[in-house]
Amino acid sequence: MQKLFIMTNLKIITKLGVQYRLILPGMLLTMCLLIIVITGCNKQLNIQPKGVVSGEQINTPDGAEKLVTAAYAQLGNDHYDQAFSLWAYGDVRADDAYKGGRDAADIQDFHFIETWYNTLTNFGEIDALWYNLYIGVSRTNAALNALESLDENSFPLKTQRIAEMRFLRGYWYFQLKILFKYVPYIDENAPRALYDTIGNRTYSNDELWQKIADDFTYAAENLSDKKSDIGRPDKAAAYAYLAKTKLYQAYKQDEKNNVTSIDQQDLNAVVAATAKVMSYTQYGLESDYANNFRLGVPDKESIWAVQFSTDDGTMFGRLNFSDVLSTPQGIGCCDFKKPSQNLVNAFKTDADGLPLFDTYNDQIVNTAKDNIDPRLDHTVAIPGRTWKYDPATIYEENWNRSPDIYGYYASLKENVQKDDYVQVGPFYGNAKHRVIIRYADVLLFRAEALIELGRQDEALPLINDIRERAAGSTELLVNAAGNPEGNYLVKPYVKGVNIDWTQSNARKALRFERRLEMAEEGSRFLILFVGASQIRYLMNMLLWKRQDILF
Repeated sequence: MQKLFIMTNLKIITKLGVQYRLILPGMLLTMCLLIIVITGCNKQLNIQPKGVVSGEQINTPDGAEKLVTAAYAQLGNDHYDQAFSLWAYGDVRADDAYKGGRDAADIQDFHFIETWYNTLTNFGEIDALWYNLYIGVSRTNAALNALESLDENSFPLKTQRIAEMRFLRGYWYFQLKILFKYVPYIDENAPRALYDTIGNRTYSNDELWQKIADDFTYAAENLSDKKSDIGRPDKAAAYAYLAKTKLYQAYKQDEKNNVTSIDQQDLNAVVAATAKVMSYTQYGLESDYANNFRLGVPDKESIWAVQFSTDDGTMFGRLNFSDVLSTPQGIGCCDFKKPSQNLVNAFKTDADGLPLFDTYNDQIVNTAKDNIDPRLDHTVAIPGRTWKYDPATIYEENWNRSPDIYGYYASLKENVQKDDYVQVGPFYGNAKHRVIIRYADVLLFRAEALIELGRQDEALPLINDIRERAAGSTELLVNAAGNPEGNYLVKPYVKGVNIDWTQSNARKALRFERRLEMAEEGSRFLILFVGASQIRYLMNMLLWKRQDILF
């Protein structure tokens, strides 16, 4: 305890030293630090804290509810360089986006992540993300400890709240798992004195997936059928995440992350869980793809989302700081997460309205003349076209910060119309909710499991439902004169007519559909672990153990 105290105070003093560096010469500052550490620590260790929260205060219905609220609050406590949306890891790390910004040195560590070069274990952004994800785990465990001390008579919502916290804990560990593969697993029953004995190899890869699945299973069995509040999960959300977890778990790997087999039992669990989600009639595909990404538009496709706000009594509101950097420079700042040419090319369709699986990247798509999937204009801002469904606002080439490096495209889904931004210093944020999992994603989980089970004919209508929705999502993609902004052409797959629907071709169609449907939503690289059956985890060198997380 004494060692930990000294390290903490050294950090604080060092920060103060940086602030007053011009006043205190380096040698004098060093001497002051040594004197304080040598003479002052024992006295300071004996100072009683001015306020202590006791178990009696926390282990009450009101105290437990406050801990639950604190656990939910962590969902919005991220930052653009440690973003829970995982834009740097799911999009920039993949082939869907370039880093963007001023140049390669602007958040340089993300440049290295993008280019797969010079990635080191001491990157502060990755360390901070790890730390903040574990804060989420810590808060759920604290809430669970308080909830489990209560009885149902004093707190009738006990089981519901426990289910919510286990859902959140499953979510945090899921994020840790897809980023780092092996992680220390600490639940509410782990004694604090033993934290240092729980390493990232205490549990196997499959055991870690199963612990995450167990949390979602409990949540699915005990949550309400419908959300009591807009930000809370319900049974459908738990089953959706259970399906996602079991799909990842199905792909068994060796120590070099090569897929060695696909577990049929896990795939069947995906089919069962997705069937549960589909049984809840309050969810389904939106009639227009745009509704998933518009501010203030209730959408039935959003199964679970993080909520944000403005005009809530605070100075700026509770804004989405995960994605604040992707605002174009033409609006204010900072023009990161730039859609790649490879992604834009992928939306080109042939004369039959089908994707060009193997040749899409042979030539740069001509977005003014070629046939394209309308999801392109919902996903990517293209110079000369309307910005975010507003014909009065045109996205111009001069909105780009460094076009000679990162091109002329901008990411659309997380952005809003020009008047809906809130300026916070140099940044322009917004309060549009961030969808974590949506109905289309669940359909694609189900389709993938069915295909890998050899039941690809059952997957065909699921993929076609998504394609037909895309084909009909053109109403808002018009210019000021009311004319379509592109030559939109998307058609469903017809077995034996425009595609030979073998397992191999169905798998290829599924993977391509996932890229188009979920583009720029932070999952491209991470989902490729499953979708391409090529399990390459984020950075193998990041499988280290952090001992300094205080739960």
